[in-house]
Amino acid sequence: MSLTIGVDVGGTKVAAGVVDEDGQILEKVRRPTPSTNPQETAEVIAEVVGLLKDKYEDVVAVGLGAAGFVDSTRSTVLFAPNLAWRDEPIKEKVESRVGLPVIVENDANAMAWGEARFGAGRGEDFLVCITLGTGIGGGIIVDGRLFRGRFGIGAEFGHVRVVPEGRRCGCGNRGCWEQYASGNALVHEARDLARVAPAMAARLLELGNGTPEGISGPEVTQAAREGDMAALECFRTVAKWTGQGLADLAAILDPAAFIIGGGLSDAGDLLLGSIQETFANALTGRGHRVTADIRIAELGSSAGIVGAADLARV
Repeated sequence: MSLTIGVDVGGTKVAAGVVDEDGQILEKVRRPTPSTNPQETAEVIAEVVGLLKDKYEDVVAVGLGAAGFVDSTRSTVLFAPNLAWRDEPIKEKVESRVGLPVIVENDANAMAWGEARFGAGRGEDFLVCITLGTGIGGGIIVDGRLFRGRFGIGAEFGHVRVVPEGRRCGCGNRGCWEQYASGNALVHEARDLARVAPAMAARLLELGNGTPEGISGPEVTQAAREGDMAALECFRTVAKWTGQGLADLAAILDPAAFIIGGGLSDAGDLLLGSIQETFANALTGRGHRVTADIRIAELGSSAGIVGAADLARV
C-alpha cells in the first residue's frame, strides 16, 4: 500500500500527515505558519514533510493544500488573501527541498475531496463544501469530480461581496462574505461587543485577560459552551450570515448537500441549528423544491490533509 503526505497550509498553521489509501492518517505534525514570509513558509512545509518522510519510507508523493488561488497546472499559488503569496512557485520550491513529486491544490478543494471520498459526502455526486476558518474557502464536486473552473481558481465563495463598501478584506475588496461568516468574523463580533457593551461581554473579557484584543476564537467557543449569552449571540450572528450565503449558493448551484468544515466547524451545534434555520428561511422557492442537506464535516480539521494526500495519487 502506497502512502502519501498531505499538507494543509493555512493563515496560522501548517499541518501535515501521512495518509494511506483508505484515507487514514498514520501520523501528524504541525507548525505555526510564518505567513508574512514566503521563503520561510516553504521551509516550514519542507520541514514537516521531511520529518514524516524520514519515518515512512513508502511515501511516494506530496499533496499541498494552499489557502489561496492555485493555477490550472496545480503548481503556483497566484494569490493568497491571508498569506504573503503572490505568484508563488510553491511546487518547485517544495519539490527541490523534499525530493518527492508535489501537487498543489486549493485547501478548500482538498477538504471537499477528502469529505467526498472519505467523510460526510460519501455517496453524493454533487456537493458544495465550505471551510469556515481564518476566512471562507469553497470546493465543488460535480459528478464525482472536483470542479476547479477554467483557470483553476473557481469556488472562491469567501470573496463574493455581500455588503457594498463593507469591512475591508485581505483580498483588497470590501464587504466579502468571509468578513461576516468565518473564524475572524466571530472574533470581530466578540471584540466589538466587548468594546461597546463590556458589562454584557463580561465573561468574554474575563477569558480575554480583560481586553477586547485578548479575545480569540477558543475563548468565544468556551464561553458559548458555558451558555454565555454574549458569546452565543456572536455565534448566531456568524451562523445567520453563513446560512444566508448557503441559500444564495443553492440558488446558483443546487447541490445535494453542503458540507461545512474548517476550524469553526468544530463548534458543531453552536452553529448548525442557526445555519439551517436561516438557510430554510432564505432559500428561494422554499416549499417547492428539494432542500439540500447541511452537514458538518466528518473529518474535521484533518479533511484538508486527507484530501490533499489523496489528490496526490490522482
